[in-house]
Amino acid sequence: MHYVYILYSEKINKYYIGETHNIQLRIQRHDSEYYDNKWTAKGKPWKLFHQIDCQSKSQALKIERHIKRMKSRKYIENLVKYPEITKKLLSLYLH
Repeated sequence: MHYVYILYSEKINKYYIGETHNIQLRIQRHDSEYYDNKWTAKGKPWKLFHQIDCQSKSQALKIERHIKRMKSRKYIENLVKYPEITKKLLSLYLH
């Protein structure tokens, strides 16, 4: 199973969107020195804000790309507020 994950950093008041097959490992890497040269190093510690369980890596990548293209904090927050948005994304990007 693959996931789209959205992390939130209180420190920099920003969201980060990614795709993975292991959310806990990915959060640990964002919070450790594994990605220290990356943008996410500025936001440690990161908290899981939202996750979308996908059927495949392909579906997860398409949903991740869709969310990133929206470039909207409000859209990200609405994913949690209105679960039907997530359901629509999952059906839109079935394969």
